[in-house]
Amino acid sequence: MEWNLVIHDKDRYLEVVTSGIVDSDGTVDMAQAIAQTMKSNRLTKALIDHRNVVNVLGSTLATYNRPKILRFIGLTLGIKLAELIRPEHENHFKFFETVCFNQGYKLSVFYDKETALTWLLK
Repeated sequence: MEWNLVIHDKDRYLEVVTSGIVDSDGTVDMAQAIAQTMKSNRLTKALIDHRNVVNVLGSTLATYNRPKILRFIGLTLGIKLAELIRPEHENHFKFFETVCFNQGYKLSVFYDKETALTWLLK
C-alpha cells in the first residue's frame, strides 16, 4: 500500500491519499506515519482517502484488534478521522468504523469528500 500525506494548514487537518492494496502491515506503517505527522504538527483531525485502493485484505480479527494497535503507536482517542472509501469496500470499512466507535475513536466512513470534510471540520 502506498500513501501520500498533505497538511492543510488553513483548516488544520491532515489528508492522506492511499493507493494499491490495503493490508495489515501497510495499514500499521501508514498509521505510524499519520501519528508522527499529527503529533509533530499538533493536528487532531485527518481525512484518509482510500478511493484509489484496488483491494482490501485482512481478517476480521485483525480489523477487530486494529484500535489497540492504533493506541499503541500513538493515535489517541482525542483525534477525529474521516475515511473516504469506494462502495465495494464498504463491508470492511463499516466493520472497522463500528469497532473504532466501540473503542472510543471518532471515526466515520464516507463516500464523497465534501460530506467527509463537513463532518471532520465541525
